[in-house]
Amino acid sequence: MEANTGEDVSLPKATVQKIISEVLANTDITVSKEARDLIIDGGIEFIMILASMASDMADTENKKTITQEHVIKALEELEFQDFIPQLNDVINDHQKLLKQKQIRDSKLKKSGLSEEELIRQQEELFKKSRSRLNSQHQTPEELKKEQEQEQ
Repeated sequence: MEANTGEDVSLPKATVQKIISEVLANTDITVSKEARDLIIDGGIEFIMILASMASDMADTENKKTITQEHVIKALEELEFQDFIPQLNDVINDHQKLLKQKQIRDSKLKKSGLSEEELIRQQEELFKKSRSRLNSQHQTPEELKKEQEQEQ
């Protein structure tokens, strides 16, 4: 079932190799380039089938967006129920990260400072930190002279 859309579709070889290496970390097994390429092709095919089924489910519900529920239903229909608990864990982790990002972004907005002012403050903190680091390598006379110059 090769879908030819006129675009080359692939997965990053380095990423796939890293995943394979992690899975096989405690074994003496190595994977040939050809086997890795076959795993990539199988992964692409699986993603295409899963996306197509999820899209069909969204269409059936007159939705224009595929949701995680559509993907989970497609996995169930493809009889990949064993993936669902791990997928739910990933979804929960992702939602926690999004919430943390929203809190952080909210704090920045509430600060009332422009991005330029925040960058200026950050640079000032870097300058002070470098100064402290350098002062550890300075004589007391050099440190006193530097402090007088800052004032």
